[in-house]
Parts: sequence; C-alpha cells; structure tokens
Amino acid sequence: MNIQDLIRPTIKALKPYSSARDEFQGNSDDMVFLDANENPFGNGVNRYPDPQQRTVKRLLSKIKAIPQKNILLGNGSDEILDLIYRAFCEPNQDNIITLPPTYGMYSVLANINAVEIKTVQLDNNFQPKVDEILNTATSNSKLLFLCSPNNPTGNSFEAKSIERLIKEFKGIVVIDEAYIDFSNEESWVSRLSDFSNLIVTQTLSKAYGMAGIRLGICYASEEIISVLNRIKPPYNVNELTQQKAIAQLEQNEVTKQQVGYILKERDVLESKLSKIPFVSKIYPSDANFVLAKVDDAIMRYNQLIEKGIVIRNRTTQPGCENCLRFTVGTPQENEILIKTLFNLQGF
Repeated sequence: MNIQDLIRPTIKALKPYSSARDEFQGNSDDMVFLDANENPFGNGVNRYPDPQQRTVKRLLSKIKAIPQKNILLGNGSDEILDLIYRAFCEPNQDNIITLPPTYGMYSVLANINAVEIKTVQLDNNFQPKVDEILNTATSNSKLLFLCSPNNPTGNSFEAKSIERLIKEFKGIVVIDEAYIDFSNEESWVSRLSDFSNLIVTQTLSKAYGMAGIRLGICYASEEIISVLNRIKPPYNVNELTQQKAIAQLEQNEVTKQQVGYILKERDVLESKLSKIPFVSKIYPSDANFVLAKVDDAIMRYNQLIEKGIVIRNRTTQPGCENCLRFTVGTPQENEILIKTLFNLQGF
C-alpha cells in the first residue's frame, strides 16, 4: 500500500512550523540560549520542553524494543487520534469505520473533523465481523479503529481477524492498545514492519498509573510518524509531563509489579462478582476492569452511588444492555464493593 496516496493533499504540501528547539539540536551543556524569547531566570520550567521528547522516546524504545523513529508522543492518546484524522481524512468527503461498543472518542473526533462515521457492531462475542466490515468500506474509508483489548467489553480481538483486516482494508488500521499491558496477547507493535498501513496507540494512563499527566503514544512506520510530526503542535508535551514520564519509565519494574497485583485482584473480583445473585454474566477481560451483566443496571448504579461507590453504567452501549463496568481497585476497595453489592440484594 502506498501511504502517500492516503495523505490529504494539503498535508503533503504543508510546510511545518520550525521551533527554536527544533532548529538547535546540539549538546545543550554550557550553552547560552537566547533564541526562543524565554524568561532567562531558571525555575525548572522557564525553558521550552524538548519538542521531540527524545529522553522519553529513548526509554520507551528500550522497553518496547522499537526504534525511536517509529514513536510519536501526544497530549494523551486523544491528541494522537486527532492528528491521524487531520493527516488522512478529508473533511466532508472521507469516512471512518468504528466497531461499537467501543471507545467513544473515535466518533467525537470524527464529528469534530467533519468525517462520516460508518459502524459495524461487534458480534455476540464482541468480536469483529470481518466480512461485514470489509463490505462496508468504500473508496473513501480512510481509517478503521480496532480497540483491543476493547473498551468497554474488556476482551481482545482474535489475531486472525485483526491480521485479515490490516491486509484487506484499503486505508489505515488503528489498533488502540490502551489496555495491552493487562493482556497475555502480544502487542501489534511487534508487527509494524509487516504492515505499512498499521498504527498502534498506547498510553501511560492505565498500567503506568499516570492518567493525570496525559501522555499518549503512537507507534507506526517512519513514514507515518514523519507525517504526524509535520502537523503536531511544536511543544505538545509539556516539560512537567516529560519529567514525570521519565521518572516512571526508569522504574519499569515497579509498573510490572503493580500490573501483576491488578491482575490478581481482577481474578478475585471476577470470582466474587459471579456470586452476586443479581449478576447474570461476567465477560472475559484482558483489561484492568470487568464488565458484568446485572438485572437492572440503572438501579444498581444509582444504589452504589448512594453508598459512595462510583462505577460506570454501560447499558446504553450497543450489546451492553444492563451492563456495569467495574475498574479493578485496591484489595480494600474491591472488598468494599463486593460487600456493598451483597447488601443490595434485598432492594
């Protein structure tokens, strides 16, 4: 596939903005910086941040075993997704395909960018309907979003289905792996070199416990990364975010331990939820949450709110009627949840 054929003509013709820190890339030690109109009095954040986040990328490159040239960072994954729309989708002309129930920002960003949304609902096992997806695609279908492990269902899509879609879809396939660290499935980052039209997004918000700093990650071919770099804001990841990310990535073993604890607690939570009389089904999860079907999701959600417990009611999502989504908390938080649910039986 020729990626250049998918890029919007205006983006291909764009002359990107060059910041002061883009132009100077030498050793900064003992240099006097008078190029960016900054306040010269040091306070830790008086200088503009590295526009290419080189130290963060170097650490991610080591952890994920992928070259830095294949990495782009954003102000949360949502900024990265928006950049992908801007690069490949012509407003009021192109369309994207989503597979509900799925992450809602795909549709929000499509509406913001004036891009048509085509939907193909997942099957009863929350797996992609590959033939229907391919038949739904048109010559103007530029993006296909696959959330795996999927939010809100928690399951991973079958590898053979994903591979067929990457090979046969005539546009860009975006695999959202926000929850991949909780799954036994191999990340599709390892297959980037096999598919020129593949983009994989990840985040530091979930397994790395850094939702507050808003740092999203995009892995793709050097060609795609180059296109996205042309249109991203020059200083889209601030200095404080970069510093916090570096500190966390340098202690990656701590993250692995925390993920291990969350997975153990997920098993415990699934087991105990299955014993609640009004819970009729527990869906398999490859994420840090559990989706469960109950007798009356709205009633149970409101009851838990009254007891001081906030969960997510997903009953309005396609295929998720009367489903509640429970994030895996600490052992103490999970125990409070279970005890509270048992006490709701009499309502």
